[in-house]
This record gives sequence, C-alpha cells and structure tokens, in this order.
Amino acid sequence: MYQFCVSGAARGETVEEGQELAKKIGQALAKAGHSLLTGATIGLPNYAAIGYKEAGGVMSVGISPASSKVEHVLKYCLPTEHYDTIIYSGLHYVGRDSLLITSSDAVISIGGRIGTLHEFTISMESDTPIGFLHGAGGIGDEVKNLIALAKPLRRSAFITFNDSPETLIKVLSEHLDKIHSENLNIYNS
Repeated sequence: MYQFCVSGAARGETVEEGQELAKKIGQALAKAGHSLLTGATIGLPNYAAIGYKEAGGVMSVGISPASSKVEHVLKYCLPTEHYDTIIYSGLHYVGRDSLLITSSDAVISIGGRIGTLHEFTISMESDTPIGFLHGAGGIGDEVKNLIALAKPLRRSAFITFNDSPETLIKVLSEHLDKIHSENLNIYNS
C-alpha cells in the first residue's frame, strides 16, 4: 500500500544493538503489505531488507549512491541481495538520501549516525512523516533532544516514537490514511 523507507546506521554499535529490531521492522512491513525502500546499504537498512524478504515482502527497492552495479559493489562495497530492484542513482550519498526520502510515503528510523541525521532533516524539510523505533541507540535515541533545540519545527511535521515495530507502522499508516483520505483508492490499486 505505502512505500516505507527504513533509515539507520550502516556501521557502529547501533548496528549491533539494532539488527534484530531492523529485521522485525522489515518483517512487519512485509506482513502489512507495504513496499520497502532503503539506501541499498549495509547495516540496519540491510537487516530490514533481509527481514522483509524472509517474511515474503513483495517489493524491496534499494536506492544506491552509485551510478552502476559495478560501482555499487566495487567502489561502495554495498550489497545487492534482498532487493527486487536497485536504482543506481549516481547521486553519491547526499543526493541519494534526498531521492530516498522524497520517494517514500514515510520513514522509519532505527539507531543511526550522521547519515541517519541527514535523512531525518530531509524528512523534516520535505514534510515526510517519520517514526523512530527505539532500542538501537544512536541518533534515534538522541533525536528528541535535537528536536527540542531546533524548535519550532514545521507545523506539518509528523514525528512519532515507539519501541514496537508493529505499533510504529500502524501509527504511521493511520497518519498516511488520514492525509491521503481523498486518494486512498490510488494507494490501494
């Protein structure tokens, strides 16, 4: 029904702490019938893609910073498994992040470092709803402090926090249903 981006750390402690959460969010997205988008990277987004495919998800899309599959694998050292398709954007990380977030109906963020913070700011600037799944440390556990420092946020910004993958997806889906109420037939077709 909706395209959910899963954002999170590629490396670091937050990957170790959050890998099972990332798999669970991927599984929950598949069970709910949503599409999965990630930055086609290692770490938490890749664990989400693994969980998504293990649960029978039907549309897993990676958006790569590379301009070709060869560059994706050899230059960036990124995975190709667990994706139904990968878009080789050639936009490097900064451009890839913008394309990834603005192509998504909503973002789920797990743990993270500077790239995850970048994707959060793009979400805020593009009015893309975002939900933080707690329990993996990193930016995800610090973002409330950053939001308090950045006030006021856009009035249209939708940010939610939860420690349950299923509940987080439900809250984001209900928000999307509300803002797209006049066009749900398009999302359901």
